[in-house]
Amino acid sequence: MEEVLILRWVHIIAMVYWLGGEWGVFQTSFNVINQKLSMEERRRHMETAYRIDILARTGIIMLLPLGLHMGHIYGIQPYGGSFLTFMWLFVAGWLALCWSAFLKRETDTGIMLTKIDEKIRWVLIPSIFILGTLSFMGKGPFDTSEGLRWYTAKFMLYGFTLCIGLGLRWIMRQWTTRFRKLAMGPDPVEEAALEREFLYGRLMAYVYWITISGICFLGTVKPF
Repeated sequence: MEEVLILRWVHIIAMVYWLGGEWGVFQTSFNVINQKLSMEERRRHMETAYRIDILARTGIIMLLPLGLHMGHIYGIQPYGGSFLTFMWLFVAGWLALCWSAFLKRETDTGIMLTKIDEKIRWVLIPSIFILGTLSFMGKGPFDTSEGLRWYTAKFMLYGFTLCIGLGLRWIMRQWTTRFRKLAMGPDPVEEAALEREFLYGRLMAYVYWITISGICFLGTVKPF
């Protein structure tokens, strides 16, 4: 069985959990901010959102080494060998951090780990955009010959989704802190903040889904 077929299979699964998971979190969040529900019920929905979201987070993180690995097999990106080994080890550590933050999500430690996760994205996002932009202009390492530009475009769109994901992760971290305060009693200021952040998240989610669909289109159709 060819290595690339296994990678492609895992890549599809990661995309499914990513897209489906984000939809699940989006729908659950309606009940998180619903003031007609009891605080216990709202916290239960928030717990559900976290449990769904961790699979989406896992999917989006896994896509980075999967895409780079397949890109090397296809001959589009030149970094293989020790680079790919490092990338897989790095992502294994990143996933361990992400899952640790999930398991400790209601504690100060969990919030701290989530912030570290966000800092990793602050480094990766500009790196992806710089590498992708240079390659798209013909000055980077990726092969952008006719019929292969889809890979670089997909790589850059992935970087854009990390930006949106960073914003959504920040909102969920804020909700954890706000629910701690709401547990002590009604607080109109915190409720208003939840509503406002939900609106921001809703708008970002729409852009998120469109971008993810675009990534799927590029990877499947390879239009240019």
